[in-house]
Amino acid sequence: MLKKYRYDGSKEFKLSKTSTNETSLESDRAKAEEKMMKNVEKMQELQSKLYADKKEGLILLFQAMDAAGKDGTIAAVLTCLSPHGVHECAFKSPSSTELAHDYLWRIEQQVPMKGDIAIFNRSHYEEVLIYRVKKLWQNQAHADRIDPEKQLDLRYEDIRNFEKYLWNNSIRTVKIFLNLSKKEQARRFLSRIEEPEKNWKFSGSDFEERKYWDEYQEAFEVAINKTATKEAPWYVVPADHKWYMRLVISEIILHTLKEMDPKYPVVTKERLAEFEGYRKALEEELGETKEKEKKEKTDKKDKKKENSEKKEHKKKK
Repeated sequence: MLKKYRYDGSKEFKLSKTSTNETSLESDRAKAEEKMMKNVEKMQELQSKLYADKKEGLILLFQAMDAAGKDGTIAAVLTCLSPHGVHECAFKSPSSTELAHDYLWRIEQQVPMKGDIAIFNRSHYEEVLIYRVKKLWQNQAHADRIDPEKQLDLRYEDIRNFEKYLWNNSIRTVKIFLNLSKKEQARRFLSRIEEPEKNWKFSGSDFEERKYWDEYQEAFEVAINKTATKEAPWYVVPADHKWYMRLVISEIILHTLKEMDPKYPVVTKERLAEFEGYRKALEEELGETKEKEKKEKTDKKDKKKENSEKKEHKKKK
């Protein structure tokens, strides 16, 4: 079902041949939203098991052009998950401190522990997308032995190796590209300009980046082809219909969690024997509590009766 959206290096990815608005899994919006909610319920249960199992971690990585719906989709599909064991990382322009380190340094710090899920809102792929489009190697400091013109190819290699390293250390990386059309981006930008409650979402830099649309499309195509592997596949999801995009993403995440197959840890016989001791102690404690409550209730009732009798005796006098 998801095969058409998945790229793992076994076939070439051509962005120009992928649809931004197809709805082949479910063309009815109401049904799609219903299916998504059912998926979300199943995701919650599997995430609970993953957190308890603590054998494998998961990175859910989102990349897209501006206005593709990353933030809204993360909120709609993933805020259902327990905050225990889930954290979101929004990677903005690197700070001076981050630029002084290797470019994967800030990413490494957000890699989840086993049992946890990290949501990457943008990621290390900015370092081959913007890096390529804006030719950032021309302005970044580097050792004299480094050939700047080779840096981009080296970064694709770094990323493949980094994600393979994570896989070898029980951390999965699922990469999702929200494939938005240029026309739909224009409509969403207009909506942000015309609707006061959405004004805050729009900035002049968004429009300036739009001028590089073709260059970014090429950069995404190359990055996906260079870094799609069986261990860390890319999913290219049509994003012109937000409701459909969210259904597909819920299917991808649910499929991944099922594939991970987390289980609640099995309790050993020795631990069960310990539990029996705890159970008896707690039952005895509760028994004592019940007796105490019963006595207090009786005493209260007797006191009330005594007060009532005193009042009645005073009346007779």
